[in-house]
Amino acid sequence: MLGEAYTLEYLPIFDEELASAVRYISVNLRNPEAAHALIDEVERAITDRLFAPESFEAVPSEKDREHPYYRIVVGNYLVLYCVIGKVMEVRRFVYAPSDWRSDL
Repeated sequence: MLGEAYTLEYLPIFDEELASAVRYISVNLRNPEAAHALIDEVERAITDRLFAPESFEAVPSEKDREHPYYRIVVGNYLVLYCVIGKVMEVRRFVYAPSDWRSDL
């Protein structure tokens, strides 16, 4: 049986990074349909994770963190989030092949 859903919060940088990726796909790649599909996939992936956000492996880190990062893979991108109490805090949206670990 599923537990109670966590509260969902987004950091502004997540919104900025997602908007940047959507803009790039829509304008530079001239594929607005793919950009809209990405938004739908990201929303669905985050919502699906709300009932058990800590049931996945934490992202290994060399930094000592009070709240470890977890990731959701969405195509070529990663949604990075932390769990703080009963809050799933969505923090970053990064291109998976990039050197995203150095930014955390």
